[in-house]
Amino acid sequence: MRIDPVPLPTGDAATALVAIPVKGRAPRTGYDRDQFGQSWRDIDRNGCDQRNDVLARDLAEVEYRPGTHSCVVQAGMFADPYSGHTFRFRRGQDTSDDVQIDHVVALSNAWQTGAQQLDVEARERFANDPLNLMATEGVVNQSKGDGDAATWLPPARGYRCDYVARQVAVKTKYRLWVTSAERDAIAAVLSACPGQELPPDSGIPGS
Repeated sequence: MRIDPVPLPTGDAATALVAIPVKGRAPRTGYDRDQFGQSWRDIDRNGCDQRNDVLARDLAEVEYRPGTHSCVVQAGMFADPYSGHTFRFRRGQDTSDDVQIDHVVALSNAWQTGAQQLDVEARERFANDPLNLMATEGVVNQSKGDGDAATWLPPARGYRCDYVARQVAVKTKYRLWVTSAERDAIAAVLSACPGQELPPDSGIPGS
């Protein structure tokens, strides 16, 4: 039986992937969320924390809590690129977790692929960098955990090319490495989207 070869990926994301070092995972020893500094720091100094900045970026028809200088997102329409689901989000005791902020390259994954070698300031930038943050459904975020591309991809297949391209961009920016399984999984996804570009980077933190 003839088996056609998988086409080699092309585009900026594929080119960047080739340049990322391939190594085994470092031990998880010493990993703690606190190693990545303050959660949702106002990294771009616009007066709003990063969680609300990402919600404002990723939701439509955004409503802000009065008296917060258009910072605290109270509600909005959310079209989740990871799952393909669309629903109305409203902040509240029982609903705030319906939309969570995903670290596209998980902090634990970063710790085991080079972030141990970054200083605390760089790790804090990494954890709050808009390039590495995406809003998604809470249940989807929980299912991902700290998985890399070899163990988890978004349920919506149509978003997988953009997703792994963002992982490549983040790992390139912070000089992290990939495992061989992770590289192969990303390359397999990119082979289905010739010419895949890297996502734009605001350039605010991290470089």
